Amino acid sequence: MPANVENGRNLGAVAAELKAEFKEFASTRLSMLQSEMRDKMAAWKSAAPMMVIGIVMLWTAWLLVTAAIVAAIYVAFHGSPWAMFAACAIVGFAYLVMGALAVMMAVRGAKEAGVVPTRTLRVLKDDQLWISNETRAQV
Repeated sequence: MPANVENGRNLGAVAAELKAEFKEFASTRLSMLQSEMRDKMAAWKSAAPMMVIGIVMLWTAWLLVTAAIVAAIYVAFHGSPWAMFAACAIVGFAYLVMGALAVMMAVRGAKEAGVVPTRTLRVLKDDQLWISNETRAQV
């Protein structure tokens, strides 16, 4: 026995409409997520070759600067049989400290930025709030 409500639709019709609206809602949100992730990947793909070139050039410069620093410290300790060891140890320790600080800053920055699709999550939270408000208004 179909239960009629004030608008003349039965429960089956309302359930079918709700199902269709939910499918449309989910499809829209999934498309939004895919679009946002596709944009992020495109940005990374276009930046990757230049990042590789930059890293190679920086690595080369790093090696040359390191050699120059070690040579300068070696000259300062010239005459000592431990001059080369001292020069390498001083530069190595300085790089160790700077590298540890850089890694700590990078980890903190990565945690702040994250890889979560923030726009999609914000929209979903707004949708959740809207649904919550609508259900309260209907009751």
